[in-house]
Amino acid sequence: MQIFSAPHSGAREGVAGYFAGGSSNYSGITRIGFPGEAVTTLTATLSFGRGNNAGFANSGVAGYSSGGNYSGGDISGTDKLAFPAETISTLSATLTTAKNALFAMANSGVAGYVAGGYDSNYSATIDKFTFPADSKSTLSATLGTARILAAGFANYGVAGYFAGGDASGSRTTEIVKITFPGDTKTSLSATLTSAIQGGAGFADNGVAGYVAGGDPSGPRVNRIDKITFPADTKSTLSGTLTTGLDRVGAVSDSGVAGYLGGGQGDGGNVNTIDKISFPTDTKTTLSATLPAIRFGMATFSDCGVF
Repeated sequence: MQIFSAPHSGAREGVAGYFAGGSSNYSGITRIGFPGEAVTTLTATLSFGRGNNAGFANSGVAGYSSGGNYSGGDISGTDKLAFPAETISTLSATLTTAKNALFAMANSGVAGYVAGGYDSNYSATIDKFTFPADSKSTLSATLGTARILAAGFANYGVAGYFAGGDASGSRTTEIVKITFPGDTKTSLSATLTSAIQGGAGFADNGVAGYVAGGDPSGPRVNRIDKITFPADTKSTLSGTLTTGLDRVGAVSDSGVAGYLGGGQGDGGNVNTIDKISFPTDTKTTLSATLPAIRFGMATFSDCGVF
């Protein structure tokens, strides 16, 4: 996620997507530029290497990597990558507890939400980082069922979603919805096609959210489910990931395409990047790859200011 050019003629322009950290104890940040899809590695790195961290963004302003684990244990801190200079800092505000396998989404321009995870127990907590001060509070609403490794995505200004996950050892199909601005929690009547953990979430803002891959406690799936806004109806794409994966990194250039990089597969871990083009939802695979094979990354996108 790099240099932001001011939108022309008042139009929003996507800038880049970012893949930060990942297993095992990776501190690097990979950038995929929009629209050219050039993959580079930033000189800035996370404050230290970590995996199973969660990412969210205040598009046009900054991206965030929160929590995760490394060889010394779990992390409560959140690193901030400021756009357009791509400089890194660490917030003074921290998560309620140090934890890993957490997940996130954001209402860009308003707040980021970091949910669930494992801190010696499964967590149902939702922490909120309010922009631009990056102050942290904790919602009175919770996930309802404590869980890890859900997929997060959002429809800015309307609602954020957490889909699937492992709820204390039992995978779930549930899709939790946090409605803005009241931050009220409901569960959709629509559910994922199967109970999974480790799905990757991304969105075409105002149109649909997507959940790709996942581990159903069996062979990992290559399926991509789609939640169409505003009715929140679920369908399944005919296009699929190149192979079954979980803990894939997902970024999106809203209105253009979603990108799914890395991941953990039954046949081995990968550094490939699949592309889902909007609005046709067709899948291709980029010739460019992530510079390292990894999974469990924090991901976020700079799609310009909404």
